[in-house]
Amino acid sequence: MRKAQPALFSRERVGWPPRRALMTSPSAMPETASLSGSDARRAARNISALMVASVVSKGALYIWQLVLSPWLGPSEYGIYGTVGGLMANAATVASFGMGLIVIRDVARDPSKAGKYWSAMLFIQTLLALFAYVAMNGVALGYSETVRAFAALAGINLFIDLFGNMSHDLLLAREDMVKTSLVEIVHIFFRIALALLALSAGWGLLGVYGAAIVSGLARSIVLVAFNLRAGLRPEFPLDRNIARPLIINSAPVALSAFLTLAYQHSDKLLTTGILGERVTGYLTAAFVINFGVIELFSVTVFVAAYPLLARYYDDGTNPFFGNMLGKLARYTLIIGIPLALSISILADRIMTPLLGEAFAPSAGILRLLIWYTALTMLGNVFSMGLLIQNQQRRLLVIRGAGLSLNVTLTAILLLNWEDPRGAVIASIVGEIIVLSLLLKGFRAIGWTGRSLASCALKLLIIAGPTALVLLALREQFILIPALGGCAVYLAGLVLARVLRADDWDLIYRLAVSAPGGGFLARFWQRDVELTW
Repeated sequence: MRKAQPALFSRERVGWPPRRALMTSPSAMPETASLSGSDARRAARNISALMVASVVSKGALYIWQLVLSPWLGPSEYGIYGTVGGLMANAATVASFGMGLIVIRDVARDPSKAGKYWSAMLFIQTLLALFAYVAMNGVALGYSETVRAFAALAGINLFIDLFGNMSHDLLLAREDMVKTSLVEIVHIFFRIALALLALSAGWGLLGVYGAAIVSGLARSIVLVAFNLRAGLRPEFPLDRNIARPLIINSAPVALSAFLTLAYQHSDKLLTTGILGERVTGYLTAAFVINFGVIELFSVTVFVAAYPLLARYYDDGTNPFFGNMLGKLARYTLIIGIPLALSISILADRIMTPLLGEAFAPSAGILRLLIWYTALTMLGNVFSMGLLIQNQQRRLLVIRGAGLSLNVTLTAILLLNWEDPRGAVIASIVGEIIVLSLLLKGFRAIGWTGRSLASCALKLLIIAGPTALVLLALREQFILIPALGGCAVYLAGLVLARVLRADDWDLIYRLAVSAPGGGFLARFWQRDVELTW
């Protein structure tokens, strides 16, 4: 699952290596340094482009999942979800969290990109072999059908390996135009192949075959982009690059593994305890959860990560902590109404989309979406800790959350025999994780008081918003959605949730984004547009 964007950067603007002005060390700036004009324009365009491409590609994939679930039925969709959980964890082992480290380090020193590429090729190929064997070993505990499809799906571990390396190198140089176009085409190509295979009666075999073929095409194109840009893996292997890469990536890999195990443990345990059909209901609700996180959380952080990594430097620039605080507040502002509206309108969403066969998924989604909101906020501080090179602390936090989640999930599923038990366990675990992240995060320019004040105001606004949603929930779904949105937006303005500097930053980014000139005709603010 990857990212996206429109053709807005020339090679001069995002060349390899970037221009000197874009790589000025933040430590050389004054403590009050703010976002420079060139970086601000690039950030605005990256985020807006990624959002547009994410809406297209992730939206298409999301619709495809909704089409696939009734096409396969709860039982086969449960198999699909179980294999997906196994694959997600295996992919984390294969990548070993190196992408985030490479993006961070290459963004700071692009001259080392070729050495990092060769190190990833050597290390991740060995890890992919290990992950494939391990995944199929775990699959032995499931049915013969699950084992067969796990073996087939695991081929993508090797195919995606090359594409993901190239994708991360392109992200490090913030050349997101090409990656965005590739991801959009890749998703549509994959869906088209899968539809052809399903129409021919190939079932899940066709779905996984389409993933293999489209993944191969994606990897070839992404590798070609880096080669055309003059980037090559540099051999022999530089141990001074490879050794720190493994050491620094290990906590990230373990943390990512624990995070995904945390997210997918409910499906894996549900299949083992309650069966594949019940897992199908859980997987259908998980699709909504995944789509919201990808669109409103991952997309923004992919664009912001290289920029914040460059400005963090040695931690003395208050810009880093200030921006993390703003991202956290914006995430809350988006996450709370999303969770509230989807929770109240869950049955109006799931049954029309998936049919009566998946009606039990609504009760699961009603709870799961609150886990989604907590995860979105936690992702902000997870990114902050990674930039601060605090991978080990993040590992401990995620490990504690996973241990609690798995234990509670097993207890609740065995005693309650209801998939909602797994969701409740995930929510409790994520609350613990978020609490530890908030307690452990420290940065100049960041204070938890402003986030707490924002959260309190939003919870107050959520009250009348919920009443409107409940009053209108029996109407056509757009009516309660629009009514709730109107009340929520009015509450944001009246409660002054966004401060003047927040509006200034949003305005600057908005008018710097594609189409910003048109927006500025209607929305004018007393801000000096220096960029």
